[in-house]
Amino acid sequence: MMRWWIVVGAVNAFLSVAAGAFGAHALKARLAQDLQVIFETGARYHMYHALALVAVGLLGTVRPSALLESAGWAMLAGIVLFSGSLYALALSGVRVLGAITPLGGLAFLAGWALFAVAAWRTSP
Repeated sequence: MMRWWIVVGAVNAFLSVAAGAFGAHALKARLAQDLQVIFETGARYHMYHALALVAVGLLGTVRPSALLESAGWAMLAGIVLFSGSLYALALSGVRVLGAITPLGGLAFLAGWALFAVAAWRTSP
């Protein structure tokens, strides 16, 4: 299962780069500046957490743990909720979607906390 997190992280890194390029080029002339910034924030956090998923998988190949599994799921939920809501807000202009974003932030925080505990427990 831990190898799966490496693949999921790599796929999300790919998607993040694609989203960033799309935002920087295709959306530049179509979105207001504030919506461009929102889209860029989604792409940036998407990449950070894609790399974190790779780290979850790499640590898990050495020391698999349920905490790492939970960290991966929390970070993936964060990508969907945080970055996904920012992408949707920027593309649609529907500001109420911003209410979902903090839930993604909480998922990111939970993921990092679980990762930290798992890393601490796997230390030799």
